[in-house]
Amino acid sequence: MLSVSLAVNAYDRTAALLDGRVRIEGCETHCVVLEPEEAFHRAFKFQEFDITEMSLSSHAFMTARGDASYVGIPAFIFRAFRHAAIYIRTDRGIAGPADMRGKTIGLAEYQQTANVWGRGALHHEYGVAATEIAWRTGGFIEAGRGERAPIVLPPEIDCRPIPEERTLSEMFDAGELDGMMSPRAPASFVRGEPHAARLFPDYPAVELAYYQKTGIFPIMHLVGIRRSLVERHPWLPVSVFKAFLAAKHEVEYRYPTMLNPWAPAEYERIRRLLGDDFWSYHFEANRALLETFVGFSREQGILPKTIAAEEMFAPSTLELSKI
Repeated sequence: MLSVSLAVNAYDRTAALLDGRVRIEGCETHCVVLEPEEAFHRAFKFQEFDITEMSLSSHAFMTARGDASYVGIPAFIFRAFRHAAIYIRTDRGIAGPADMRGKTIGLAEYQQTANVWGRGALHHEYGVAATEIAWRTGGFIEAGRGERAPIVLPPEIDCRPIPEERTLSEMFDAGELDGMMSPRAPASFVRGEPHAARLFPDYPAVELAYYQKTGIFPIMHLVGIRRSLVERHPWLPVSVFKAFLAAKHEVEYRYPTMLNPWAPAEYERIRRLLGDDFWSYHFEANRALLETFVGFSREQGILPKTIAAEEMFAPSTLELSKI
């Protein structure tokens, strides 16, 4: 029995793995529940875990550099639309996406997956390229945050870190930033302060229209396995992938039994809008989406070279056996 460590957040799609209802065949699994930011930091900086939740962007970047310590499997345990993640100051004359040109926008990391998708939408849907905005990076709430992996951006991208002792939130509130791109809402927005607003106030409608036009339900996180472990145990990627598929099936099967009395109706509504398998795993079902992400990352200066989307994943997980 192979002993492995597993670091993931406590999503509904991972619950069955964390509570033992689903097991990784051939493995004794030691689970650690972590917020994604901590899991990413510990995995990419120190390779602490055998199996871990990973940032799609950082994994694509490390794959393109040829030094990825983890091999991906196409279990996309976290997805999110990101139009909701663009915040603006209401005193900067920003009435719509086109007004973002020439503005200074804060973000925790330029390479963060959410920001790649957000910039991609601004560019391809509204004509505002990454080169037309000044980007400032740093800690969102705590000072001193840097890029997870060092990146060298082309000179036409204006991206600079804020002072180490400052935070993006305080600079936004002080008026030193025109806006922020962040999965976490600024505290001033949560408090309802008048200077903070979303670029897209009716973001659910905007995101649905975006999906209906592009077919993109953005992938944020995937699952990776330590490369050295895969080299010693080539059977492991498929076993891990099967376990994540089983855990996903558990939540899909159990969804109608949740305490919310209208959960089944809401689930059916979402299926009508987004399709039967809107949270799809597997590579081929997500090929176009992954290729779009690689294209966005390349045009935004993150990837040092173009890669085939398949390069990010264990080949054995791309073609499972059939009965």
